Amino acid sequence: MALRTLESLGSLAGTRVIVRCDLNVPLKDGVITDDGRVRASLPTLNALINAGARVVVCSHLGRPDGSPDPKYSLEPVAQRLSELLGQPVAFARDTVGESAREAVASLEDGDVAVIENLRFNPGETSKDEAERQAFARQLAELGDALVSDGFGVVHRKQASVYDLAQIVPSAAGLLIQKELEVLDRLTENPERPYTVVLGGSKVSDKLGVIEHLLPRVDKLLVGGGMMFTFLAAEGNKV
Repeated sequence: MALRTLESLGSLAGTRVIVRCDLNVPLKDGVITDDGRVRASLPTLNALINAGARVVVCSHLGRPDGSPDPKYSLEPVAQRLSELLGQPVAFARDTVGESAREAVASLEDGDVAVIENLRFNPGETSKDEAERQAFARQLAELGDALVSDGFGVVHRKQASVYDLAQIVPSAAGLLIQKELEVLDRLTENPERPYTVVLGGSKVSDKLGVIEHLLPRVDKLLVGGGMMFTFLAAEGNKV
């Protein structure tokens, strides 16, 4: 698979780089209960910091239905990111408004800012292509390049994932690169015996994966919320 990596963007010193991460972490009373996704973003962010980029981190969190909701704020994520990076991380209290513009404008080489939850703006997940593209153009004003590093969302046709990549130069981050290398090995030349465990809530998202894997695996174990779809298909009550 041909993949545009960070190196394809050339020198990033002084460049504003938007990094689309997946920081959709579980929160309880405003406290992160599992920071695994934040930690997974560190290799790419550190690489950009060391390259002298001005890093603008964006992500979704939860399902706030296109309007601000304090319980889905990314502020706790920005605070945790600051701790893990060992440097201050600015936090913008909107996605593309005055706070975001000010936060990005104040960045120096190697600095990091996090903008507020992308899904606070209805354009992020809109089915209306024009609305989605309009939001992507606003995001593009915050950066000169896009690094896509949210493996959990990279398949979605959303403004920050799909439409933004049509506007500014884009490349995959180190997490995406690593995940694809592992995925390639597991689908093309796996060790045997080969058992795959699938979880998640929506079986509709996984049907293509299941059909692709069935001829290749020795066992396929289905868990998570989508197991109830299979149980119901067998005639069981759920």
